[in-house]
Amino acid sequence: MAGHSKWANIKHRKGAQDKRRAKLFTRAIKDIYVAVKESGDDISSNPRLRTAIQNAKGVNMPKDTIERAIKKASSNSGETYIETTYEGYAPNGIALFIECTTDNINRTVANVRAVFNKHNGELGKNGSLEFLFKRMGVFTIDTNTVNIPKEDFEMELIDGGLESLDFLEDEEIYIAYTNFEDFGIMIKKMEELNITPKNSEIQRIPLDTKKLDNETSKKVLNMIEKFEEDDDVQQVFHNMEISEELMNSII
Repeated sequence: MAGHSKWANIKHRKGAQDKRRAKLFTRAIKDIYVAVKESGDDISSNPRLRTAIQNAKGVNMPKDTIERAIKKASSNSGETYIETTYEGYAPNGIALFIECTTDNINRTVANVRAVFNKHNGELGKNGSLEFLFKRMGVFTIDTNTVNIPKEDFEMELIDGGLESLDFLEDEEIYIAYTNFEDFGIMIKKMEELNITPKNSEIQRIPLDTKKLDNETSKKVLNMIEKFEEDDDVQQVFHNMEISEELMNSII
């Protein structure tokens, strides 16, 4: 999964440097809202809220902004968000799985459909493409927070349900993968090791990828970016192969 890891990290790095920063904040705040509405504002008893706060800190959200989001979500005046997903195809048969958090489902589906139509894609039925992806827990960890050798660290994480561990030397990070069912177990293992990941989330990893030429790939990536620009869209997953050449051309 090293190719997936590299691409995900490049997106994260680029996002922190440009207009995506605002989107990362919006996404983090919505995650906090949903977590509080779901299980309350007590961090000690709400693991989803702990993860949301951790991820908010990972995108350098100020502490007072995090606290305001928790307070607002706890009050009756806080927005109520619905989590929903959409599936479809980009041109050339690239599968897209779009996760959204919205306070207006009609607006969201209209915006998602508009992007598919504008870019000659096709919005499908929910569940039609889910078999192409595997839900996994993905943890991004700064190597500077790990004070033991990689081999020992990997052995520790196996107790937390580790499936695989990628090491990106140029970025000085580990990316640890778990099965979806072991996500909570790995969070507890990280806490035992006193390690706070830069990011931890459930992702949809493609079981197989499809290769396109660079120019066609860039058109698909442009379509994906249009989805990601929508405030209701939290994540967009795809099964397009991201080659080193393609990554180097867009960095």
